[in-house]
Amino acid sequence: MAESIAPNEHERLRIVEAQVQVLAQTVRALAEGLEELPSQDTDREKQAARGARLAHELLLSQGL
Repeated sequence: MAESIAPNEHERLRIVEAQVQVLAQTVRALAEGLEELPSQDTDREKQAARGARLAHELLLSQGL
């Protein structure tokens, strides 16, 4: 017999899933900011700062 999820538990699960998605986007933004692409001649400091700023904005947008 399958267990049913109470509405409160369902909402908590939805929140956790959304937070995990934001954390994954944050890690991706940080990784891309630190990524060194040999085909591009970019300012590494600006690229890293841009990735860090995006990661911070993503976290702030979700109250994390």
